[in-house]
Amino acid sequence: MDDAPPEIWLKRENLQPIASFKLRGAANAVLSATPEELADGLVTTSTGNMAQGVAWMARELGVPATIVVPDNASMTKLAAVERLGGRIVRVTWEKWWAAVDADDERDLGEGVHGFYVHPVQDPPVMAGNGTIGLELSEDLDDFDAVVIPWGGGGLTTGIASALRAIRPEVKVYVCEPESGAPFAATVANGRVPVKVDYRPSFIDGAGSGSLLPRMWEHARDLVTDAFAISLADAAAGVRLLLERARIVGEGAAGLPVAAAMAGLAGEGRVVCIVSGGNIDSARLAAILEGRVPD
Repeated sequence: MDDAPPEIWLKRENLQPIASFKLRGAANAVLSATPEELADGLVTTSTGNMAQGVAWMARELGVPATIVVPDNASMTKLAAVERLGGRIVRVTWEKWWAAVDADDERDLGEGVHGFYVHPVQDPPVMAGNGTIGLELSEDLDDFDAVVIPWGGGGLTTGIASALRAIRPEVKVYVCEPESGAPFAATVANGRVPVKVDYRPSFIDGAGSGSLLPRMWEHARDLVTDAFAISLADAAAGVRLLLERARIVGEGAAGLPVAAAMAGLAGEGRVVCIVSGGNIDSARLAAILEGRVPD
């Protein structure tokens, strides 16, 4: 991006088999379990990307997968889950987030049974995500900052923990859509957690109304700062990825690009995590026409 304040590098998790980083954590969690734990199949709560990771692993192991999704989940992501053989259970966003917050498969409703893979806060999930930080350190001799979309915090915690151990000088920034940015609001509140109003948007892989307490405790000392990005700027980030780099990114992937292009992560060499590329074609078409999709 020649006209950006920093030198921007892209970590392309959209190149994973499910077009999202989520396969890293899903695979690590499932492969860490015993055969007895996996006998009844796999369960997760997801807006669509962890759903695909869990469904992919279930197919590999020959066990069923049940995925509980919110009502704003991407149809593209859900179609991919079904192609992988996953069973989808749709609930309201509020009920879905309550299940994520509760961290217990018993809160997911009747008929939902199996080995529960939490989409963000299982230690093996975070460790799997941390391999991104290891790869960045191996592939780049020097970089100043990394910018990561914040949904539940598993991606940030994994990457930031790895970098703290091997590249402690690197600054870690998170970005959320302005339609639900509790991390940015918490930083503005003196790092005392606060709840915010949440409005579902085309950015279904980031943003919420509140921080998961456990994830805040993990991330609070790892993250330098947080930014609330407008939906228009995030859409512009998605469009820029396609027009300049020929990369299809989903809404959450546009957030770090928007932040870096605005100079929010400073100058020097900045890595933007392209977290995934699963976006509905109608939403992508609207973005390319200069509109902000629903």
